[in-house]
Amino acid sequence: MNEIAIAPAQAVAPAPQPAPPPDLPLAGWVREGLRSGVFLPPRVAGRAPRPLQLLLLVLLTAVVEIGLGRLEVAGPASFNLRGYLASWWGVAASVLLVWSLLWGRRATGAEAPRPAGVASWFALWMVAALVPGLVSQVFGALQAHERLAAVFAESALLAWSIYFGLWAWTVAIAVRLGWHFGLDRRRLAALALGLCVIFGLSAWQLPDRPWEADAPLAEEAPRLVLSQESIEAQQAVWQQAVAGLAPQRPGVVDVYGLVFAPYGSEEVFLRESTLVADVLAQRFDAQGRVLQLVNNPATAATLPWATPLNLRRAVEALAQRMDKQEDVLVVYLTSHGASNFQLSAANPPLEVDTVSPGELRRALDEAGIRNRVIAISACFSGGWVGPLASDSSLVMTAADAEHTSYGCGSRSELTFFGRAMFDEQLRRTRSFEQAFAAAVPVIRQREVEARKPDGFSNPQISVGEKIRPVLQALEQRLDQASRP
Repeated sequence: MNEIAIAPAQAVAPAPQPAPPPDLPLAGWVREGLRSGVFLPPRVAGRAPRPLQLLLLVLLTAVVEIGLGRLEVAGPASFNLRGYLASWWGVAASVLLVWSLLWGRRATGAEAPRPAGVASWFALWMVAALVPGLVSQVFGALQAHERLAAVFAESALLAWSIYFGLWAWTVAIAVRLGWHFGLDRRRLAALALGLCVIFGLSAWQLPDRPWEADAPLAEEAPRLVLSQESIEAQQAVWQQAVAGLAPQRPGVVDVYGLVFAPYGSEEVFLRESTLVADVLAQRFDAQGRVLQLVNNPATAATLPWATPLNLRRAVEALAQRMDKQEDVLVVYLTSHGASNFQLSAANPPLEVDTVSPGELRRALDEAGIRNRVIAISACFSGGWVGPLASDSSLVMTAADAEHTSYGCGSRSELTFFGRAMFDEQLRRTRSFEQAFAAAVPVIRQREVEARKPDGFSNPQISVGEKIRPVLQALEQRLDQASRP
């Protein structure tokens, strides 16, 4: 028999595995992250950053954010480490969200495996988010140095559009990166929604920034010196102020003013009361018809004290000069306010009682003054609307009954309400209603920029049907008189 030789089977060599892509240098991660920030596809080809690279990227973004954040505060400032670190909870929550969404998704050949994919996404997103972050910080720096105040005052819609547009840009970057890493539509929608919730909670609960303006060195507030001379000077000042009131002009609806600033420990109320008195005189033809009552050590010999008794006496004195049925009395009160709707008063060592809305209403009713425009710039001043409202009254407040107003601190030039209403809008129109409507969005925007902690002050207005035609006729007369 012929034997058939069987050749031994040859071993099949395994197919060569593709070599892993070379590591991307740190500059490459920065470059690809910046590309992602303007929605260009990152060219990482399945690479993942090394731990040291990831740490350096975190440090780089932190240095840029902290460095530019200093420009968002005009003047001396201190680094707020606690406030800065608190913002990192949002970063941690975002990473956890992406990690959970990448879990179980089908990876493509161009991607790094999970958890390397999470590290790649995080590295790219940290750098990519710098792009809208830089734009945001540039706007913040310009606003801090009052380069955009006039623009935003003219258009609150523009300010809000920029604010939410930067939010949308940051979320869109994250979604675009999620798409690059293989997330389907459902997971991309969950990513966008989750990031909006994280960003919203951060803005609401953790509004602190890396830098805080330094508080000025505390100085002891000047105190009134009570003496026989100062008391006699006050009596003379009061008599001169009342005697100097101009009489009512027959056939003309005149404007009379009463400006009341009872808190003498902060200069902002003196400045604001003087501003309002000047605006009434210049814009409403009230020269010689405004009584300014102020508690302040610097004005003890020039202006009557702002006390509840002087408030009643001032209303009576004005009622004697004006036509109580035809003329208009504008009352402006500016001070700190309490949640029980009492207006704070201070003029140490002189003891001064607080003022309530009921006291002012009684004084006006007893004097028989019909047409009233009343504005209160104080916290919780919305509680004054009900007691003061009537068919022949227009009442405006800097806040509602549950919120504080803003701008009454020791470093404030004017309150937010007084600045927007009298220093800005009433210099453009003589309509109190139009000025109020234009001032409210400006106040809201400034409170957002100042990071007011308890939310929007929500200024209030009440306009009686009988006062509206009186003010419209007054506005027409004054506008016609001002035309050349």
